[in-house]
Amino acid sequence: MTRPLTFAIPKGRILDEALPLLSRAGIEPEAEFHDKKSRALRFATNRPDVSIIRVRAFDVATFVAHGAAQIGIVGSDVVEEFSYSELYAPVDLNIGHCRLSVAEPTGLADEDQAAMSHVRVATKYPHLTRRYYEARGLQAECVKLNGAMELAPSLGLSRRIVDLVSSGATLKANGLVETDVIMQISARLIVNRAAYKMRSAELSPLVEAFRAAVGVKDAA
Repeated sequence: MTRPLTFAIPKGRILDEALPLLSRAGIEPEAEFHDKKSRALRFATNRPDVSIIRVRAFDVATFVAHGAAQIGIVGSDVVEEFSYSELYAPVDLNIGHCRLSVAEPTGLADEDQAAMSHVRVATKYPHLTRRYYEARGLQAECVKLNGAMELAPSLGLSRRIVDLVSSGATLKANGLVETDVIMQISARLIVNRAAYKMRSAELSPLVEAFRAAVGVKDAA
């Protein structure tokens, strides 16, 4: 008997927007999934051939890339940061919109940067951050943080940060200003490439169901 497909769903900002899409694609998590007191991480669905795991956004990509989950939903920022060759991202789900930006204390941009060849940046996106600065001829020393990025400049950990920005209110509240947008972000449906070949009879209809759910008629 074929094991059920494992669908990796991210905790956090994307989840609330992803649930209606799941429903339109024909997948309804069991009641316990919605119980905020539940400590479970794996859940059944209305489909016996699909179960759901709920993990951190960065871990969604890892679970799917390594085949522990066959399909998932994650932000394009995570897809780009890891650049796993095993991931196929066939559908832009048009949810979870935000941007990955550079921010710094107000007035820092007024300093003479002509002689600057090295920058120290707090971020949880070291790959994208280094790539961004390398394209500008600068070497980036990335200080890896998983949260509270906005504190780094005021506490002397780094002068700049690279982080997700939505409204910009958190930056403003911490005396920071957005200076450049590295990339615009939206959530993507991702699939393990090997699984997509081996279990295409199960995964292809699921991918098409999500295309239909977001109104995409043609293959990406």
